[in-house]
Amino acid sequence: MTVGALVRSRAGTSCVFMMAAAAAWGGPVAAQEPGAVADSVGLGEALELALIVSPALAQSTASLSQADGSRRMAWGSFLPNVNLSSGASVQSSSQFDPGTQRVVSGSSDSYNAGLSANYQIFQGGRRFNELDRSSAGILEAEARLEDQRFSVLLQTRTFFMNALRQDELVRVAEGSVSRAEESLDITRRRVQVGTGTRSDSLRTRLELANARQALLQARNQLRASRFALGRQIGADGPVVPLPPGNLDPAPLALREVELVELAQSVSPAVRAAEAAASVADASVGSARASYLPNINLSSGYTWANNQASFDGGNTSWNFRLSGSYPLFNGFQREEQVSQASESRRVARLQEEDARRGVRQDVDAALRTLETQEQAIEIAREAVAVAEEDLRLNRERYRVGVATILDVITS
Repeated sequence: MTVGALVRSRAGTSCVFMMAAAAAWGGPVAAQEPGAVADSVGLGEALELALIVSPALAQSTASLSQADGSRRMAWGSFLPNVNLSSGASVQSSSQFDPGTQRVVSGSSDSYNAGLSANYQIFQGGRRFNELDRSSAGILEAEARLEDQRFSVLLQTRTFFMNALRQDELVRVAEGSVSRAEESLDITRRRVQVGTGTRSDSLRTRLELANARQALLQARNQLRASRFALGRQIGADGPVVPLPPGNLDPAPLALREVELVELAQSVSPAVRAAEAAASVADASVGSARASYLPNINLSSGYTWANNQASFDGGNTSWNFRLSGSYPLFNGFQREEQVSQASESRRVARLQEEDARRGVRQDVDAALRTLETQEQAIEIAREAVAVAEEDLRLNRERYRVGVATILDVITS
């Protein structure tokens, strides 16, 4: 393994430290408007800004608002519908008077007002089912909002740590250029005194060219990562992440079994799946309510007059109790119940799958954490060995017992 590869491994090690500490690190957060994003930002501030400007989080918030409106409508179905109406009509009329042998002009006016109310006494329990469905819909929307919030936080941490990692990789590439320049300087001096060959000089120049090319690529990736971080937090340009004070990984406070149980109980994905299953249950109840009759109560009061005055006129009122039951509607009820039942079965399967997915994700995260902790120690040892190997080969090259190829491949 070359020194460059091992040093790059060391940069990856530092990135692992950053990722491991990101979840536990926090600091004072100064609230800012999205348009006032600074050129540099800390992790805590980046997280807060990302929550403000995230379109996906705004969409989830809107979905929660819609779910709350649906529940309000479900409560409103328990109240009667009240309507107020009024009208006025003015119509001119002319008629021939035989006594006077003249055409007499006149008008035919009418004024009316009415108040009516309608209340559905019984709908087969559909209103209660809709109320249950809307309440479960709010729970689902809240869980999905929380899940989206965690997703935004994770994405922001990833962008933040990736920008820090790319910054370290640029420094690694700069170090590779410096070492290549040192090797070229040593080779030129040896060629001048006759102890080196032109081939040695060409090889070191090639190493320097490769190192410079790698540096250019690292700088491009650094700028791209800073732009990605800026976009995530609402900035129009690249943003420089400020490294947290402590990136050392900390031991987990819970055992693996406790982590799995905790994840299954509080996971937004699981809670959303549970709420979706409850929504499906209520939908089945609403579909079955179509097999029961509907009973409706209505009443009204009307007033009519030929003059624009409340004095006099004619008044009337009505009271009506009616019921209806569809004996046959082209198998629509059966199809609605069948579709609702299938949707409920799918929702329950998705709930079970969500629980299994949480267990899988927790296990994968723990295994990755264990692997990275071991990789950190291995990388530290490998970097120390590679640095010592490079130092020894340079000394051997100076005294003429090693070739430039030994130095380049160290």
